Parts: sequence; structure tokens; C-alpha cells
Amino acid sequence: MKQSRFWAWLVFLVGLAYFLVPLVATFEFSLKMRRGYYSFDSYASVFSDPNFQRTFSYSAVIGIFAIIVGILVVVPAVYFVRLRLPKLRPFVEFVTLLPLIIPAIILVYGYIRLYNSSSIVPFTGSAIGTDILLVCGYVTLALPYMYRAVDTGMRTIDVQTLTEAAQIAGANTAQIIARIILPNILVAVLSGAFLTFAIVIGEFTIASLLNRPAFGPYLQNIGANRAYEPAALAVISFIITWGAMGMINVLGRFAPRTSARTD
Repeated sequence: MKQSRFWAWLVFLVGLAYFLVPLVATFEFSLKMRRGYYSFDSYASVFSDPNFQRTFSYSAVIGIFAIIVGILVVVPAVYFVRLRLPKLRPFVEFVTLLPLIIPAIILVYGYIRLYNSSSIVPFTGSAIGTDILLVCGYVTLALPYMYRAVDTGMRTIDVQTLTEAAQIAGANTAQIIARIILPNILVAVLSGAFLTFAIVIGEFTIASLLNRPAFGPYLQNIGANRAYEPAALAVISFIITWGAMGMINVLGRFAPRTSARTD
């Protein structure tokens, strides 16, 4: 018994070191911008950089729009699949997994070919149109995570009973989804939202090829031209990402514990 615990702790500590040692080394290196002293000069340089503020704000706004569009698409889709089209569920699950299989570069090249300035719908001919394409691309990239988060939340409630009760009270489909279904799966939706935001903040390929001033290309540009600032940005990105993951864990504790229906 003691021997098994020893090996379990050993594996745990080795795994912990595998993740923490590079992070600690990166953080320690980011403090060496001033020779011979530890300082937060690299972090001050990053936060005072107008490009950091501009690109991070841009990605945050794009991320918010991607979350809103993702919720408007995924929540009704999961609702109708579970309530009225359960036979389509395997097909829908397969489609939502495609962004994990198809590289983002193929997606963005498809956008450029279909919506360039010479096409019928020239989205890439304007900044707003390109931003719309970027939001759509991020919604697609986050689809596997948003769909499964919402689907898991939907399993914890009795969709059929709630829908029938709301219909008896005179509610239409939009009211049922907005006032009854969505509040009951809010924790799951927020989990998908945090995952979407984490993806948007660090994404490089789509934003770069669409030539948008996003945070991902900024990270790559700083990494190619600076020494200590990239280490500081890596630590900051890690904190943002794991902060989002931590919020998912915290929100998961408030998820409803009712029995799920799998039919």
C-alpha cells in the first residue's frame, strides 16, 4: 500500500515538475532585463507598449463577439437536436469535431478565396468585413469546446418537461430558450465562453493571414525581435489562460446536480 502511494506521488511530482519547471525558468528569465538585478522592467515595458494595449483590446472585443455568436448558434442547435432531432446527434457531434481535424490555415484560405475583393460578397475588401470573417473563424475554432460544454449542461436538465411546461404557459420557442433553457445551463455556457476567450487570445494563424491587429500576431512579432519581453508575455498569456480555466472550475461547482437524460 505504501509502495503504491510512493509511486503515485512520484508520478505526480514528475508531472508537476514537467509543467512548472519551464514556467518558473521563463518567469525567472523575464526578471533579468536589468543586468545583475531581478526586476519587472520587462513587464513594465510590455504594459506600457501601445501595441500591447491595442492588440489585446482588439482580441478581447473580437473574443466577446465570438462568444456571443457562438452562444446564439450553439444553444439553439443543441436544444433542437436534443428535443426534436435526436437521430442527428451523431452527425452534429462529428461536424463539431471537424475544426480539430482541419487546420486553421485551410479555413482562413477558404475565407480568402470565397470572400476576397473580387467575389460577390467581398468581406476582405473592408476592415469591418474582415473582422466579421475573423469572428466567424474563431466561432468555428471554438465550436468543439462550446458545443460540448453546452451539450453537457443540457444533459443535466429535463429539456422535454421544461419545454412542455413553458408551452402550456404560452411561451414561444425563442422565449423558452432565452428565459428557461439558457438560465438553467448558464454555468455550462460560461465554461464554453471562457474556453472560447482563451482560444481567441492566443490564436495566430487566422488573424495573421487576415492581417488583423490581434494579440496572437503581436506575440509572434515581439518574440522575433525582443529578448525579455517575450518571456514576460508568455507568463502573462499563461496567467490569462489558466485564469479562464480556473473560472471554469469554480463555475463547475455551481452546476446543477440533477440527473441527466441521455435519450
